[in-house]
Amino acid sequence: MKSDTPESSRKTQIDALLLKLPGVTGKKLNHLDAYFVSDKMFACISGTGLGLRLPVAMATDLQFSRANVGPFSPGGSASTREWIQINRDDAADYEKDMELFQASIDFVKAGRR
Repeated sequence: MKSDTPESSRKTQIDALLLKLPGVTGKKLNHLDAYFVSDKMFACISGTGLGLRLPVAMATDLQFSRANVGPFSPGGSASTREWIQINRDDAADYEKDMELFQASIDFVKAGRR
């Protein structure tokens, strides 16, 4: 009775990485699987990527320095410059981005809106 779609398997892998971090919770927001800390969203799954909120300077630098990072546009709509999307074919490879996830959590917890 295996009902794993590629999307649910991907979410399971990302859940395993992010939900083990202190204070992180997951829930659905506007049909996206989103991750929160202190009731503020810091990451969400969108298509084949993972959106992540970071300080603008860091987000901009990553978009120019890494081929697998681009602007975050869930459902084709533009978001703020604080949001980037990291694209990885294999969700397990997000393990390599743990320092960015922690930077995002720290940024969001600091409360800048």
